[in-house]
Amino acid sequence: MRTPIRPLPEPVERWVARARLLRWLDALAGWLVLWFALAAWPGGLPRGAAALAALLILGILVLVVPLRRRWRVVSGAVGLWMSRSIVVGDLAWCVGPGSAERVIVTARRGARVTVATPGGDAVEGMSVRRTRVFLVPS
Repeated sequence: MRTPIRPLPEPVERWVARARLLRWLDALAGWLVLWFALAAWPGGLPRGAAALAALLILGILVLVVPLRRRWRVVSGAVGLWMSRSIVVGDLAWCVGPGSAERVIVTARRGARVTVATPGGDAVEGMSVRRTRVFLVPS
């Protein structure tokens, strides 16, 4: 008989919901950077035209997947801030886009952490950047 699935803890559920909001804030930050860059361009555009041009450029840049994955100004900073207290050997929740998984932190170096799932193969670990996922302490 399988064990029943337990619901996620409330703080983890909140961070799953916040992850989407933080990605929207990343997009807003990208739009603001483009808008200021276009407005500051020598012989620049008027504010309204610069804002519209920034929105169009951002819409095109969203289609460039590698750029979109690396542009994490807001969510990356929050991810680093959240995982600052997590050390090797801690249990944590690895919150990604729309999901969360309980993990054990097996290594930490700079912005990278290696995590393994409890009950999985102890030799196998997944190296992730702390700016790409949220590590919520258990």
